[in-house]
Amino acid sequence: MLHSMTGFARQSADVPIGALTWELRSVNHRYLDLQFKMPDELRGEEAALRQLVGDTVKRGKLECALHFRRAFDAGQEMQLDQDLVALLGERLAAIGTHLESPGDVNPVDILRWPGVIKPSAIDSEPLFAAASALLATAVSALNEMRASEGERIAAMIRSRCAEISSIAANVRVRMPEILDATRARQRERLEKLQVDADPERLELELALVAQKLDVDEEVDRLESHVDEILATLEKDEPVGRRLDFLMQELNREANTLGSKSADTETTSAAVELKVIIEQMREQIQNIE
Repeated sequence: MLHSMTGFARQSADVPIGALTWELRSVNHRYLDLQFKMPDELRGEEAALRQLVGDTVKRGKLECALHFRRAFDAGQEMQLDQDLVALLGERLAAIGTHLESPGDVNPVDILRWPGVIKPSAIDSEPLFAAASALLATAVSALNEMRASEGERIAAMIRSRCAEISSIAANVRVRMPEILDATRARQRERLEKLQVDADPERLELELALVAQKLDVDEEVDRLESHVDEILATLEKDEPVGRRLDFLMQELNREANTLGSKSADTETTSAAVELKVIIEQMREQIQNIE
């Protein structure tokens, strides 16, 4: 099953320690690039969280942001740094001696001073347990979205492969007609020039021309690559890089087909192939 590298997931949970929300955003990338934004209390557990994500997501740039709002605890909240408050009082009193009419100090302003309210310590173990469990749920939701988008891309690829097979089959059917027309034109030119050509040499030259224009090998490889693409779509593993390589091979055969073209229809077929291949390549760039 294909997985797109683009996706989004948001999972929230209320736990005794507070409210947790994971937001995951992924886009395409050549490799797996994980970026975490989370409270300082969990920085020491980042490696474990990375491993949790990396066990499932194999490729893409993934931003993982954890938002944490602590639960209110009347016994723990609003602990003041008494020494800092006393020091601020002394400094304010000293400043007041230099002012003609100092106003009263609003206690709320003192509370806003950095460090006056001492944050209570958080037990990181239950926080990590809750965050990792919620992250696993968020990753699962993200993968569901990526798999859904991957199925849409797979359906498009199968449709384009059918078009390539149809074009290749038409070129193969028309090839004998094209070669016969080419031989006829060469003979007609010689007749107009009124040149007596050696029949054996003429047949040899016509055979060489036919060999240069023959695209059976290119058509065979186009069909082989299409079969390989369809088989790759059924693999239960990341296949983005393999599909990208197959697009390069398809494009190479389409270019060769165009360079060997002896009529406008074959040229048009080569151009149409390149358009289809480019459409597929753009979508495959987003496959894990």
